[in-house]
Amino acid sequence: MGAVTDDTAAPARPAPATAAPATAALGAVRPAPGGALARVAVPLGVLGAVAAAFAYVGSVDPNTPGHYPACPLLHYTGVYCPGCGGLRSAYAVAHGHLGTALGCNALAVAGYVVFAVVWTVWFGRRARGRPFEPVLRPAYGWALGALVLTFTVVRNLPFGGALIP
Repeated sequence: MGAVTDDTAAPARPAPATAAPATAALGAVRPAPGGALARVAVPLGVLGAVAAAFAYVGSVDPNTPGHYPACPLLHYTGVYCPGCGGLRSAYAVAHGHLGTALGCNALAVAGYVVFAVVWTVWFGRRARGRPFEPVLRPAYGWALGALVLTFTVVRNLPFGGALIP
């Protein structure tokens, strides 16, 4: 007693969605759900955490020994890592001394500027209800790694004394 199969009676399955709708390709973006405060809650939380960290570093001087741990790489090898001087740089930025901050760690100051720009774009897009999906292409990641490595090597060579904190 075999079952009779009829291919014409089977319901048609919808094709899997493999491509985005044409409106997404044209730049039409659906607003994020929730009110304006809900949309910007995460960027504001990140800003609050960063502001609290800068406030703490601004109130506890890293130039005074005993408040922060020493860099283990510098302590054990005498080699300055890319972060050496970063706390002193943040302290100088918190007190409005940009020249001192650049002298302590120029790479950290560049990082603070990049953070400020990315955060502003993130906040602006979220406030308008648009998504924020930054994409770091592999080439940019490699370039950033090469920049950090070059900064580290140059600051540890005799002619890179200006980059030493």
